[in-house]
Amino acid sequence: MDSVKTTPKLKPSTIRIGRRYRANRLDGPYDAIVIGSGIGGLTTAACLSKAGKKVLVLEQHYTAGGYTHSYARNGYEWDVGVHYIGDMGSPHTLGRKLFDYITDHQLRWAPMDDCYDRFFLGDKVVSLRSGRDGFRDSLVEAFPGEEQAIDQYIRLLGKVAGGMQWYTLSKLSPGVVAPLLGKGLSKVLPDCFNRTTYEVLSELTSNEELIGALAGQWGDCGVPPKQSSFMIHALIAKHYIHGGYYPVGGASEMAKTIIPVIQQSGGEVFTYADVAGIMVSKGKTTGVRMSDGEEIHAPIVISNAGVINTFESLLPAEAARRCGYPRKRRHIEPSMPHIGLYIGVRGTAEELELPKTNFWVYPSAHHDANVARFLADPDSEFPVVYISFPSAKDPDYQNRCPGTAAIEIVAPCTYEQFEAWEGTVWGKRGEDYEARKHAITERLMQVLYDKLPQLQGRVDYVETSTPLSTAWFCRYGRGEIYGLDHTPERFDQSWLRPKTAIDGLYLTGQDILTCGVVGAMIGGLVTTLSIQGWRGAGLAKRIFVDKGVSVDHQVVSSLA
Repeated sequence: MDSVKTTPKLKPSTIRIGRRYRANRLDGPYDAIVIGSGIGGLTTAACLSKAGKKVLVLEQHYTAGGYTHSYARNGYEWDVGVHYIGDMGSPHTLGRKLFDYITDHQLRWAPMDDCYDRFFLGDKVVSLRSGRDGFRDSLVEAFPGEEQAIDQYIRLLGKVAGGMQWYTLSKLSPGVVAPLLGKGLSKVLPDCFNRTTYEVLSELTSNEELIGALAGQWGDCGVPPKQSSFMIHALIAKHYIHGGYYPVGGASEMAKTIIPVIQQSGGEVFTYADVAGIMVSKGKTTGVRMSDGEEIHAPIVISNAGVINTFESLLPAEAARRCGYPRKRRHIEPSMPHIGLYIGVRGTAEELELPKTNFWVYPSAHHDANVARFLADPDSEFPVVYISFPSAKDPDYQNRCPGTAAIEIVAPCTYEQFEAWEGTVWGKRGEDYEARKHAITERLMQVLYDKLPQLQGRVDYVETSTPLSTAWFCRYGRGEIYGLDHTPERFDQSWLRPKTAIDGLYLTGQDILTCGVVGAMIGGLVTTLSIQGWRGAGLAKRIFVDKGVSVDHQVVSSLA
């Protein structure tokens, strides 16, 4: 195979979304401050702006968007987290309605191939096709004789989605009624809702290969089927059942089209804006303190920095203790860290025959056993290798990067593989670190060449990110990309809601509901409704009900 050396000296990305922070550029007073410009924070800020609120968004990275940002280097462009999104083909789904609302209809979508996900389960290949019938037929063709189990499975997806509206509404209830509400939820949610994915699937079929295929998107939440909640599994599967879509112009178009909406009411999105802490006085938040010492005051502070960062890094320790956080912390864990390869290839996606299909490469259908083996020996075969082709998915890519193609590979890793370099500076971690990255890169490139041998000799550039890269740019301490682990225990935590025990402090983003772009967006919407209280009824009506859109139907399919 080609041996591609990662480039130790990296040129700055040419994509910068947002305005660079300077204390003298602040234009208060602000009605609310949002910490972090991930899609959940941007959604909350845009919705509040639509309600006439002046919102300040503070992002420590050099560009806005969180995991939805893009970067360009050496003539190529990649996304870092937006590999595909479901439910964008119709203007009447909740996800699409919400995107249209917060971007003033400025964001456009391109469909992927009819086959949007392809699973390589050892020697078995399963290609999921879009549409309910296409989805069912693709599974039946791969597993003849399992029609009954497959039909039961599809019905369960609908049951979980139907129950999700009640689970979502529970996030808006006052914390004091949470125990009572929990009892009520247990009566309206289906029995499969928060059991493990494997438990539910194994009751439908004894065919382990079919179970492995049904769980083939477990990488979209980072938790294998014996550990994940069936809720998140079902939401992801149903979210993509009508195919995958990609933003025209790349992932950075999300922040680029949302920011003008935030600015409409006088708000702003600042980058290089490092928040050192949340200020609390007499049980109420009063604003934030920046790393340059500047204090910015506002009656509402909304953290999109993640639950762990919020309570362990941003809040005063005593305030976190008064909230009971140390006790609650025992019930949540950060999600799995990852390795990311950003690959530039000479030639267009069309010339190279790159598909608009995601590849999921597994050693076998036994996902949990594969993960356990890998965690015990990270030098063994990867439990999953995900390959994405953004330049094939984006019809505008050639206008920005003519004559080239971009490929991304994502694979799990352990934080311990890179812990020795913790605290070092990005781009200056030394030869041993680069050697470790290079060895992993070579292994992952071999997987790519095995599936697409025509790329041999055409690869021009490879850049590899590690959990330390993620921690450096996105401030997730162990390089996790999905926030909190999506286990049944996590979804039993009634305190994971927008409104905290500190007056004026709210949470938003993927830790409120689920991971994924649309999941984090709806977390942002739920936070907005929590802040507005009864005044949020008009917002809910505009998004959910206007133009004949049904609330129940939307919550059914869009929270993954």
